[in-house]
Amino acid sequence: MSAADTRELLIDAALRAFAEHGIHNASLLEITRMAGQRNRGAVHYHFGSRERLLLATLEAPAAILGTRERELLARAQEHSEDDVAPVLEAVIRPVVELSENGWRGRCYLKILAEVAYEARTTMSAPVAALIAETGGYEVLEVLSRRLPPMDDAVRDERFALLARFVLDSAADRVPADGSAPGMGIDRFIANLVSMASAMLTAPVPD
Repeated sequence: MSAADTRELLIDAALRAFAEHGIHNASLLEITRMAGQRNRGAVHYHFGSRERLLLATLEAPAAILGTRERELLARAQEHSEDDVAPVLEAVIRPVVELSENGWRGRCYLKILAEVAYEARTTMSAPVAALIAETGGYEVLEVLSRRLPPMDDAVRDERFALLARFVLDSAADRVPADGSAPGMGIDRFIANLVSMASAMLTAPVPD
């Protein structure tokens, strides 16, 4: 087996483990076992650290999301300056589309939800740079200009909760048993956009 093949097996195992147990709690030894590797140090040999393994799980989907989100964001900016729905669709539609691409896409969204929520407190520069590739920060910048007046603390809290809500909702759309989702993709997206719009524009508490 080539080194590239081994890396792919470890990445697939890490996707499952990070999504199920969390990026900090997943066992590197268990990831090694799931990948069918006998060398207990396989993760460190091929990636060097837990963080570099995390980066490897995020890299390819981040580029896919970034291309799609920027395409939709360009369209959204043709709408009224106070219309948040098309901007939200620019981030929601790509992640829901990714959830349709099998278990890898759904695991990625679970991991991204955890990383995005933790961004409020701590995120290394390499992880932040990779998250930036998804285009999500660009969407939030446009949203900030279209939201009703609110202080930074409330806005940032809403953005953090929104990211987790949207990503988890998209990841959980397809039932674990593989049966068909209860709602078609376009209606699911429209409903999620409507709920997210209400979340962001809700009255600001005193």
